[in-house]
Amino acid sequence: MRIGIAADHAGLALKERLIKELRESGHDILDFGPSSLIPEDDYPDYIVPLARSVANSGVERGVAICGSGVGACVAANKVKGVRAALVHEIFSAHQGMEDDDMNIICFGARVLGWALAWDLTKAFLAARYIDAERHQRRLGKVKALEN
Repeated sequence: MRIGIAADHAGLALKERLIKELRESGHDILDFGPSSLIPEDDYPDYIVPLARSVANSGVERGVAICGSGVGACVAANKVKGVRAALVHEIFSAHQGMEDDDMNIICFGARVLGWALAWDLTKAFLAARYIDAERHQRRLGKVKALEN
């Protein structure tokens, strides 16, 4: 699977470790940055290009990381076609994809430990959208808000 990933300075270390594990698991990774620590950087500078790539099918899914995960989630959801969620537990990592067609998972690097972030990422990537009528109906209402 082609996965996009982005972080700010607070999420750089987690991003780098996830990239390594994702590549070792056979995924094609597109890194939206940063490539080095820039303490004064701003999460929208990396998260928005990731979100645009997800929305335009440049990558299949995305992982967005900042200190709390909140800013990354807010920024990603400003891009039409993105359904991003801040996730801290396994159920939402897969259910968000299965029911809501979530295409970006967001993490707070100052909130999650490495092992949980990796487990959440694996659950998110393994999940598939359940194309049930009720899910289509709900997503249709969400998509209508973008127009």
